[in-house]
Amino acid sequence: MPATPTSSLADLLARARQASRALPDADRDAALRAIAEALEADGEALLAANARDVAAERARGTPDSRVDRLTLDAGRIAAMAAACRQVAALPDPLDRVLDGWRLPNGLRVRKVSVPFGVLGMIYESRPNVTVDAGALALKAGSAVVLRGSSNALNSNRALVATMRRALGGAGLPQDAVQLIDSPDRALVTELLTAHGAVDLVIPRGGAGLIRHVVEHARVPVIETGVGNCHVYVHAQADLGAAEAIAFNAKVQRPGVCNAAETLLVDASVAEAFLPKALARLAAAGVELVGCERTRALVDGVRPATEQDWATEFLDLKLAVRVVDGLDQALEHIGRYGTQHSEAIVTRDLGAAERFRREVDAAAVYVNASTRFTDGFEFGFGAEIGISTQKMHARGPMGLAQIVTHKYLIDGEGQIRS
Repeated sequence: MPATPTSSLADLLARARQASRALPDADRDAALRAIAEALEADGEALLAANARDVAAERARGTPDSRVDRLTLDAGRIAAMAAACRQVAALPDPLDRVLDGWRLPNGLRVRKVSVPFGVLGMIYESRPNVTVDAGALALKAGSAVVLRGSSNALNSNRALVATMRRALGGAGLPQDAVQLIDSPDRALVTELLTAHGAVDLVIPRGGAGLIRHVVEHARVPVIETGVGNCHVYVHAQADLGAAEAIAFNAKVQRPGVCNAAETLLVDASVAEAFLPKALARLAAAGVELVGCERTRALVDGVRPATEQDWATEFLDLKLAVRVVDGLDQALEHIGRYGTQHSEAIVTRDLGAAERFRREVDAAAVYVNASTRFTDGFEFGFGAEIGISTQKMHARGPMGLAQIVTHKYLIDGEGQIRS
């Protein structure tokens, strides 16, 4: 695809609108299977394009955890293809009767699911989002206009070219998936102000991106989440399970929004838990910062600042605080959490229930890692983002969250008196 100067974005959106009209009645599942096959067939070329992005990012001195978000390998390409097939196998989200009733005057009312039309997706780094967003939008009957970050431009160009070729081969309009193929940031603002040309914009990235979208948007937006996530080790925790959960939540993939950024530990178990747990984290390369009580129990922990408690590190760094019970843990999460994912480790059913009830987050875990907040893990096939809003979409967003509805009313000549 050629680069998209500012003056042509309106044309791109118009082509997307035209393409969207053909999607509800098209064989979208066959197209998704064709995309999966094309991703596998183009694997070497996709990896070569991604390697250019990764090399440039490493040359900038970007931390490994952030480079990991950008990196594709054979396994991740296979996972993207698998996600397309899984989305294809899901029930069609369109034309579902969500509700229905008959009025006293005889009118029959049905609430039916329909596509949004044109979705805009603004995101950072992760090339897999290109495919996930494209697959979910297609299944939901909408065209999608993608704007990834400049550091993934080679990867996104290659992925979108593969998807468009597969769409054409399957008899669907290629313009159903389009890339804003330019690093010009003015295009982001233009997309956000394209009232009437784009029906919904979903941003997916760091705090700066989300803030820019919210401040500039004149089109509907679903705000996806910065993830300052916590794991709280309660006084009645199984400490072996707590250690494994805390380690997984921080280390398994630190550069993603559902990774834990703060570990809270009840004072009554801190001495028994922290030395071993933090030694394991440190051995894995995690930089540890903590409160005074944490530092008194474990050597090598630097003092935590106020900013540390509020930061989504997206890296091998963890803030640790000893708290005086559930009340203080809840107060800390309420002050610093971002309504994304929060976890308690406990064998106390009352404490677990109170945590579930009082924590204000899209996903609340008892005795499990926060790393499961993910559309694929939730069985959605893939996700287009994780919403931290309280609108119709909250948490991982799959097909059900990217369709809208309309009312169909059937009558027999009724008029209103």
